[in-house]
Amino acid sequence: MSVIAAGVDLCDMRRIERVMEQFGERFLDRVFTETERARADRRHGQARIGAYAKRWAAKEACAKALGTGFAQGVAQSQIGVENLPSGQPTLVLTGAALLRLQQIMPAGQVPHLVLSMTDEHPYAFAEVLISGHPA
Repeated sequence: MSVIAAGVDLCDMRRIERVMEQFGERFLDRVFTETERARADRRHGQARIGAYAKRWAAKEACAKALGTGFAQGVAQSQIGVENLPSGQPTLVLTGAALLRLQQIMPAGQVPHLVLSMTDEHPYAFAEVLISGHPA
């Protein structure tokens, strides 16, 4: 296994809360997947804001690890946070984000993404490691 790339992001939960108040469903629909929204919307108050902020940070960290940021066709909605049956968060990439992941992988290797997220009001943090394993 070899580490291909890493990305981190620190997000101010108050900023996410303000954007949600200002743009509401339009913001949530543009940025978050249905799976992410369903998980976050099961929570209330600061826990709900924290769930969205962690996922925002995860998307930012992943875009940094991909080396594109949100450019070259990579969009927030193409980077989704899902949870394994164990509860461990993982990333699901689609569209240009998935294409970029495939482009940065060395020949003969398959990608493995590791995501770690946490929040402590007023901040949310995420770290993404992309590694390669022999095919």
